[in-house]
Amino acid sequence: MSGAEVVATLLGLLGVGLMVRQHVWAWPVGIVQVTISAWVFWESRLYSDVVLQGFFLGLQVYGWWAWTRRRGAAGAALAVTRLGRRACVGLSGIGLLATFAWGEGMRRLTDAALPHPDAFILVFSVLSQWLQARKRLEAWLGWIVVNVVAVGVYATRGLFLFAGLYAVFLGLAVVGFRAWRRTEVRS
Repeated sequence: MSGAEVVATLLGLLGVGLMVRQHVWAWPVGIVQVTISAWVFWESRLYSDVVLQGFFLGLQVYGWWAWTRRRGAAGAALAVTRLGRRACVGLSGIGLLATFAWGEGMRRLTDAALPHPDAFILVFSVLSQWLQARKRLEAWLGWIVVNVVAVGVYATRGLFLFAGLYAVFLGLAVVGFRAWRRTEVRS
């Protein structure tokens, strides 16, 4: 366990706690957290997770912009909404195809430790983060699945603090889903 892993873990907890509360400061905290996490994952040869942190960096900036600049009806803050069934099925299918393709690329082209599970974390985290930036309730369901996989991957690689962090994230994802569902705008 490194100092960087400890700092990234603490910032991750703070960021997700702020996200559950729909607080805009979740995004800048996340920017710092993903930058530090990228280094930790690089040292652990979890290259898809390094790439994921790059995506997260861009999505953190986008989420910060979306939550502070994009407005709904009559200038109201961006509201929590749901995806339609077709969109859920379509995004899931795209996610599974992308997971397979990315995982195969990592397996064939790198010395990645766990290419396919790591690819799953990458792809479905990006989808979940994008949905979260758009305040879609299904983002939390995506995080629940990602966190289950991540706990196993990180424990397997000896990143026990990150495994514990993602176990806590799993619980926070359940809390986040319930909290956002209470504020959901139904159409």
